Amino acid sequence: MTDWNTCRAVERNPRKISGAWAFTGTRVPVYALFENLASGATIEELVEWFPGVEEHQVRAVLEHEAEALRTEVAC
Repeated sequence: MTDWNTCRAVERNPRKISGAWAFTGTRVPVYALFENLASGATIEELVEWFPGVEEHQVRAVLEHEAEALRTEVAC
């Protein structure tokens, strides 16, 4: 499981969206990124569809998840 505590592009607040991890400064949950990518969306579309989410945040989340997966394989 990914430790999102070390990713600066996301935050968790129990008073926002039921405590789900969200892009910092927004109410957009991180899972929305993965659901939309799985449906064929591009990063550019995601940034357009979710005001407040910036491209660098999306890329940081993807890089963080990739690193977490690499770490799992190494263990």
